[in-house]
Amino acid sequence: MPPPSRWARGLRLLRPSHTHTVFTASILLASSSLLSSVIGLCRGKFIAWLFGAGSQTDAYMAAFRLPDLMNNFLVGGAVSITFITLLNRYRERGEESEGERVLFIVLNAVVLVLTAATIILMFLAAPYIRATNPGFSSEQVALCAHMTRILLPGQICLFAGSVLGAALLVRRQFLYQAMTPILYNLSIIAAGVLLHRWLGIQSLAIGATTGFFLGSFALNAWGAARAGVRYRWGIDLRHPGLRQWLYMTLPLMFGFALPFLDPYFAGYFASHGSGDITRLANAKQLFSAPMSMLSLAAGAASLPFFAQLWAQGKRYEFAVGVADSVSRVVALGLLAASAMIALAQPIAGLVFGGGRFTPEDVRQTALFFALYALSLFLWSAQAIYARSFYAAGITWLPMLASSIITLVAFPLYGLGYHWHGAAGLALASDAGIALQAMVLAVLLHRRRMVSLVSLDYAEMGRCLLAAVVSGAGIGLLFWWLGGVAHNAMPGHVYWIDFAVLLAGTALWLVVAKWVLEKTGSALPRVAMKRLGME
Repeated sequence: MPPPSRWARGLRLLRPSHTHTVFTASILLASSSLLSSVIGLCRGKFIAWLFGAGSQTDAYMAAFRLPDLMNNFLVGGAVSITFITLLNRYRERGEESEGERVLFIVLNAVVLVLTAATIILMFLAAPYIRATNPGFSSEQVALCAHMTRILLPGQICLFAGSVLGAALLVRRQFLYQAMTPILYNLSIIAAGVLLHRWLGIQSLAIGATTGFFLGSFALNAWGAARAGVRYRWGIDLRHPGLRQWLYMTLPLMFGFALPFLDPYFAGYFASHGSGDITRLANAKQLFSAPMSMLSLAAGAASLPFFAQLWAQGKRYEFAVGVADSVSRVVALGLLAASAMIALAQPIAGLVFGGGRFTPEDVRQTALFFALYALSLFLWSAQAIYARSFYAAGITWLPMLASSIITLVAFPLYGLGYHWHGAAGLALASDAGIALQAMVLAVLLHRRRMVSLVSLDYAEMGRCLLAAVVSGAGIGLLFWWLGGVAHNAMPGHVYWIDFAVLLAGTALWLVVAKWVLEKTGSALPRVAMKRLGME
C-alpha cells in the first residue's frame, strides 16, 4: 500500500485515542495553544470593545484571584503534574489498576474539601477583595466579590478535570488537553454575547464557570471513560498512594511560586490606577499566546516522557532531553520576543483597539506587552526546569526555592510601581522571573540532574544575534512608517495596523532567516524540513 499522505498523517493526530510521541504531542499542543490564543484574543477584543479599561474590567480581572488561590493552596494548582509522575510509577510496576484506584481516592477526598472551601470562601470574598485591592472603591469590591462567588465552583470542575486528564496524558493521549482551553474561551465569548445586555460584565464570569465545567471536567471525563477508566467510589485515607501524592503535592500547596503570584503582586499596586489592572492583564494575554506555544506546549508535552525516563532510571537521556528542550525554547523565545517588541503597537491596536478601549489604552497596553516580551525566553526556560523536578518526583526543593524568590521579588514590584508606575510592574515581573529561571537551573545543575554545560549556547547565541538585528531594524523602520501613516490617515487605524503588522512580520522573517543562515544556524533548515518545504 502507498504511504499515507501528509494530510492523512495530520488527521491521525486528531483521533482522541491516538498515542503520541514527544514531537507529535508538541505539534498538537502548540497548534492548540495557537488556536486557543487566537480565540482568547478574540475574547479579549470582545471584552475590550464592550467594556473598555476601567473599574468594571479591573473588578472582573481581580475576581479570578481568590478562586485561583484556592486551587493553588488546596490542590497545588497543577495537580496533573504530580499525578502523571505517580501514575507512571504504577504503570512501570505493572500496577495500572491500582494507580487508577489511587486516582479516585484522591479525587473523591479533594472534591469534598474543595466543596467545603468554596462555601466558606463565598462568605470571605468581600474582605479578601478589599484587602488585596486597596485602591478599589466600595462598588468595585461588591462587584468583584459577586463575580468571585460565581467563579469559585468552577475550581472543583477544574480539579476533577485535571485528575482525569492525567490518566489520559499517561496514556499519551493529548487531544483532550489540547481542546480544554479552546472550549473555555468559547464559553466566555458565548456567555458574553448572549447575556451581557441583561447581566453586564457578570456574564463573563458565568461563561468562565461554564467553560471550566465543559472544557475541563466534562471533556476529560468523557475521554477517560472512552479510555476505559471507570469511576470508583470510596476514600481510603490509609492508602500508601494517597500519602505519596500528598508528599509530592504538599510543596505545591504551601509553596508560592512567582509565576503564579505575579498577577497578584501587580494587581495589588495597580488597583490604585483605574484601568491599570485591565491594561496589564491584556498585555499579559498578548504575551501568553507565544509563551503558551513555547513553554507550556513543550513542557506539557515533554513531562510524561521525562517522568517515564526518570522512572526507568535513564538519567542521561533525561538530562539530555531537558537540556535540548530548554535550548530550543530559549532560542525560539529570543527570536519571538524581538518580533513582539518591534511590532507591539500594531498588535495591541489590532487586538484591543476600538469601542470603549481608547487609543491611550492601546498605547499603554503595547508598552506593557513589549516590556513583558523581554522575559519570554526566561518564562519558557523556567517552565521546563520546574517540570523537570516534578517529573523526577522532586517538589519540595523547587517550591522552597521559588517561595524564597517570591519573598525577595515582592519589594521589586513596589519599587517598580513607585519609580515607573504600571510599566514598572512589568519590569519587576521580568526581574523576578529571571531570578526564578537562574535558581532552578543552578539547582538542577548542582544535583547533577541537568548540566548547564549541556545547553546549546552556540545556537542560542546565533538566535540572540538574529533577534537583535531583525527586531531593532524592523522596529525602527516600521515605527517611523507607522507614525507617518497614522498622521496622514488618522481614520484608517485598523488598516494601517494590519498593513504594518503584515509587512513587518514578513520582513522580520527575511532578516532573521538571513542572519541565522549567515551565522551557521541549523534552525532555518530544520524548520523548513519540519514544514515539508525542503
